Amino acid sequence: MSLQAFALIILAGIIHAGWNIAAKKAGGDARFAFFTSILLIIVWAPLAWWVGRDVVPHWGWQPWALVAVSGVLHLAYYVILLRGYRKADLTVVYPLARGSGPLISTLVAITLLGEELSQLGVLGVAGVVLGVFLIAGGPRLFRQRSDPAARHRLHQGLFYGVLTGVFIAGYTVVDGYGVKVLLLSPILIDYLGSCLRVILLSPVVLRNVAEARSLWQQQWRWALLVAVVSPIAYVLVLFAMQSAPISHVAPAREVSMLFAALIGGHLLREGDRMVRIGGAVLIAVGVTALALG
Repeated sequence: MSLQAFALIILAGIIHAGWNIAAKKAGGDARFAFFTSILLIIVWAPLAWWVGRDVVPHWGWQPWALVAVSGVLHLAYYVILLRGYRKADLTVVYPLARGSGPLISTLVAITLLGEELSQLGVLGVAGVVLGVFLIAGGPRLFRQRSDPAARHRLHQGLFYGVLTGVFIAGYTVVDGYGVKVLLLSPILIDYLGSCLRVILLSPVVLRNVAEARSLWQQQWRWALLVAVVSPIAYVLVLFAMQSAPISHVAPAREVSMLFAALIGGHLLREGDRMVRIGGAVLIAVGVTALALG
């Protein structure tokens, strides 16, 4: 992995942790996903037009099919993530989602796309996965708790975290194919996918316009923040994929856990700080091993 790609991933990790904390604090559902998507379309329209004005009119069926699949996968990921944040702690859902997703996508990239991982890279993946495990609670995850409500909340976090990770793996591989094989612009993949999400989520909003309007008044500031910064994080990752293997980029994205553990743990006061900081250090070491390997 080049130094430039590594720097892009570090910056993306900081931004990604930040917008996930904002989404957690918003406490939104699918309608929050609609709000963020429509604001994203408005905010980033000039850049998308400038990038796509001479390219999109010449697209064949393959780029459009990829954008459609990517948009659906991103929509499922975002809605499931938001649901997980409403039902469980960010410091359980987020680590499991970020850990299981890259692990799956790395295995797919190696198996289906023919990418290779060095021994140092394997150690890096192991460090990332172990660090994510510690941040999520370590051995405590497998112990029975006396409080039924806390146990249920933990189980909800495990379920939604892993399910979110499956969709992360899906869109990582699909979007990686788009930028590496079809040579599509990362900006266009993300922007046009957001347009599709608005169309797919419109029925959810129209079902109860009055309630959606009330939620908008409560959540529009958080939605605007996510709409402005979240595309930056993911587009940086896609640009990194253009020059580095998916099997290196996907696990390296978990550097965001370092910032989520330090910032999110403090702001949300979800406990186990020392364990989670230890996990974050393991992730940082794993990311460094990936970059060198």
